[in-house]
This record gives sequence, C-alpha cells and structure tokens, in this order.
Amino acid sequence: MAKIISLINEKGGVGKTTSTNIIAACLKHNNYKVLCIDFDPQGHLSFSMGAKTKGCNTMYDVIRRTVKTRYAIQDSNVTDIIPANDMLKSIEQEFTGVGNEQLLKEALKSISPLYDYILIDTPPELGLVSANALVASDVVIIPCLPDGYSLRGMIKVHETISRLKHAFNPDLVLGGIFLVRFYGREKLSRSAAEVLEEITKSLDMPILKTRIRHSNIISHATSVLQLNVVEDRKHNNAVKDYQDLVQELLERGTL
Repeated sequence: MAKIISLINEKGGVGKTTSTNIIAACLKHNNYKVLCIDFDPQGHLSFSMGAKTKGCNTMYDVIRRTVKTRYAIQDSNVTDIIPANDMLKSIEQEFTGVGNEQLLKEALKSISPLYDYILIDTPPELGLVSANALVASDVVIIPCLPDGYSLRGMIKVHETISRLKHAFNPDLVLGGIFLVRFYGREKLSRSAAEVLEEITKSLDMPILKTRIRHSNIISHATSVLQLNVVEDRKHNNAVKDYQDLVQELLERGTL
C-alpha cells in the first residue's frame, strides 16, 4: 500500500506545488513508484507536469464518483498524476453533508496498492478540499517561506491539522516543516529560521534541517518548461537540496 503524503499551507505562493513536483521526481529517481494528486482547482501541478486538464478525467470526476480513480491517472513528464482544473472548486458547494471529509480517502483505496507513494498538492484555503487531503494522508509536510507572514500562518495550519487528526485521522503524522526559497546570506532568512524554530518548539511541531535554496532557474523549469528537474537540472543547488530533503525524510522514517 502506498504511503500518502500531503503538502499543505494556508498561505499561497509558499512552494507547495514546486515542492510536490520535485519531491515526487526525487522519489521516482530513487526507483519508487509515485503518483501525484493535483488537489488544487488552480491546476498548477498538472500544468507543471505537462498533464491534460481539459477533455479528460480529473479529480473532480473522481470525487464525484463519475469515473473510477484508475481511469483518471495520466503519465506525465515527471510521474503519474491525476490532474485537476477549476471544476474542483465546486466540491465545496456540492458536498456539504456530514462525512464528506472522507471522499478522497475512499477514492484512493483502489489504487493505493499500485504505488509506493502518493503525493497530494493542496489549495491554500483550509476548506473541505484540504480537509479531504489531510484525512486521506499518512503524513503531512509543510513548506514555509522565511518571512513573517508564513510564520504567522503556522499557528492556523497547526490548529487545522490537530482538529482533523483528532476528529478523523488519529494516525496522521506531522512529518515536519521545511523552509523554501532560503537565502543563507540574508539576515531576514536567518532571522526567520530562528523564529520558526521557536514557534515549532512551542507547538511541538518538528522542523526539518534541510533548507531549500532559492532558484529562479527551478521556478522557470517547472512552471514554464515543464521539465523533470531531477533529470534535467540535477546540478542545480535547489534540486540538490530537495534530494537532501527526501533523504532526510527517508532517514527519519517519515517517508
């Protein structure tokens, strides 16, 4: 059965999609079978992997049970993926009853034996879609920018994870928080890292040692060129950092 990992943060633009993409690529590079779930109506992960989002089965169809989950899986430039488009945002209005936090969990049961890892990219809003991702997951990891706004958001993320863990998924593991777009020479990044350590200690949240250095090259390679950067930009510092991050998670037993 696959280990299911969600990447979550209530703030947009913190590198969830890029991190999902590259962590998935790193795991595939290590000969694991990997599936990505684009669970964000913006569909950025789908685009970054070169997946179709129109005229095909998507996560919206899977959640509504109009198609079996396996028929929504596509090959992509990086790993297998189930894509998403803006139809997914309708889920918040269509499913308003009790128990709808379990929709994704049920949908993934039939395909879980086919993979070693399933990675879920989530929207910035901590609503029903994100709740489904957390309920379906074995592990949640949190990318965070080294700035004050992202650090303040940690408290809200922690509250959401704790609430859903208590109500629906007591076995959910908080795998850790990691910093992205980190400038080691900048005082702001270093100060933010110190503050993050204080916040995570007070909330009893693990912080990962690996920090992902900023790279415009990687942003362009994933969001525009749709490359598998582990193969095509393997000498880039940020790619090396993601490989170190995956190794850290594996050594911790988180992955």
